[in-house]
Amino acid sequence: MTRTGTYLEIDGRPALRFVREYDHAPERVFALLTDPAELVHWFPAGVAPESWEPGATVTYTFETPGDGGTGTVLVHEPPRRVAFSWGGDELWFEVEALDGGRSRLAFTHLIDEKPAAARNAAGWELCLDALDAAVAGTPVAPSGGRTPAWEAIYQEFVAAGMPSGAPIPG
Repeated sequence: MTRTGTYLEIDGRPALRFVREYDHAPERVFALLTDPAELVHWFPAGVAPESWEPGATVTYTFETPGDGGTGTVLVHEPPRRVAFSWGGDELWFEVEALDGGRSRLAFTHLIDEKPAAARNAAGWELCLDALDAAVAGTPVAPSGGRTPAWEAIYQEFVAAGMPSGAPIPG
């Protein structure tokens, strides 16, 4: 799998950007970004928004309700754009319609701490691989934690000079 994550800074804030294309309409891709029943196929935590109205609270769950903290819906413009915060980070998803019923997803993660870039990028690559499978109709359980696959991707990003050094759980 070709790695799509890149590091950049947006208004002085560290960020990761991933771009992937799909042979599906934007509405299908957008559903995978906002429907909690679809998010379980690729997102690293359970996502439970009060609603998708900007300002609504989003609760994240790993094992017990709320143990992943909370965030806020920042933008919700179906089927084009959705954004929400998670702790001090912001997750922005933009879906662009392409010719032939295809779409392009641009995902930008504004990071609270620069040294977390390589760690988070490796995790998002695996999550987005699971999203690719879900879009294709062959969902797989997203791999979480410090797996050999994650470790290999992390080392690729570190070797490429992406900021690193944040604690790695597990």
